[in-house]
Amino acid sequence: MLRTVCRSGRALVQHSRRTVPSHCLAPAQQRWASSLPMNTVVLFVPQQEAWVVERMGRFHRILEPGLNFLIPVLDRIRYVQSLKEIVIDVPEQSAVSLDNVTLQIDGVLYLRILDPFKASYGVEDPEYAVTQLAQTTMRSELGKLTLDKVFRERESLNSNIVHSINQAADEWGIRCLRYEIKDIHVPPRVKESMQMQVEAERRKRATVLESEGTREAAINVAEGRKQAQILASEGEKAEQINKAAGEASAVLAKAEAKAKAIRLLSEALTQQNGNAAASYSVAEQYVSAFSNLAKESNTILLPSNTGDISSMVTQAMSIYNNLAKQNVQDASSAQTLSEAQKVKPEENPSSENLSLHLPSAQ
Repeated sequence: MLRTVCRSGRALVQHSRRTVPSHCLAPAQQRWASSLPMNTVVLFVPQQEAWVVERMGRFHRILEPGLNFLIPVLDRIRYVQSLKEIVIDVPEQSAVSLDNVTLQIDGVLYLRILDPFKASYGVEDPEYAVTQLAQTTMRSELGKLTLDKVFRERESLNSNIVHSINQAADEWGIRCLRYEIKDIHVPPRVKESMQMQVEAERRKRATVLESEGTREAAINVAEGRKQAQILASEGEKAEQINKAAGEASAVLAKAEAKAKAIRLLSEALTQQNGNAAASYSVAEQYVSAFSNLAKESNTILLPSNTGDISSMVTQAMSIYNNLAKQNVQDASSAQTLSEAQKVKPEENPSSENLSLHLPSAQ
């Protein structure tokens, strides 16, 4: 029985949708003329729709999605509100910015009905009212901004428009979700001036970048020269230090070698036949020196007895012996002086003791 009633109710609803003329409805109901059902006692409300029911011309209740029952003749479905998100195109309109530039702007409005009762009885045409409110709000918000800020602050402009619409549409049971500006058209002359400004800004940026590159290149070259000079001076310093260290080592090595040679020579002279070996060495050096005199200079000073080599050797050995005796005497005198200095402090206490005993002898 229930299936038969449901089928008959559905058939009546479809028949009523096809037969209800649109001119019998009010202007506010023209949008919903194709979906306004008739009272068939048993009604099935689709999901995300709200049917506003009047009883004898007065608001009675809102039908929820699913199965609903109404009283014929007394109850009447007056409004059908969609609870889905609605998209409305805002027509293109002209607005004047803060710097007196005329703009042509259009947008898209996204809204949703939250309270079907307010949307039905709070305003005559909700969509038309919201559209007009969006246009007037957009004009007022654009009048607060200059042309440059309109392009830079589109997000803040959209949020301000949404906030203003929600403040006014709260009494209508409508919630504006977002507003998006689609296109912004400027006059041709303003567009040309903006293009020239953009090109000038790009040329300025290119010039600045080129000058910064030149400066960085000069700084890098100067820094490279500075580092090269520092490294060259450090290398020269290290070279001089190494050269001085080498010369010092060479002088020290020569001195040590000479000292060792002198030590070996003195030891050799103290041995048996040392004087004869020394005489032979002096005679050899004498002959070698006379052989090289004519090679170094044209002026030669010769002694009177050049051919008497034995006398020259004897004279050299006598000088050597005198120096050796003098060194021995100097060493012995230094030893005697040191012994005298050691003995002198020991003699002073005896003299002091003597002076101390003199009064007792008296």
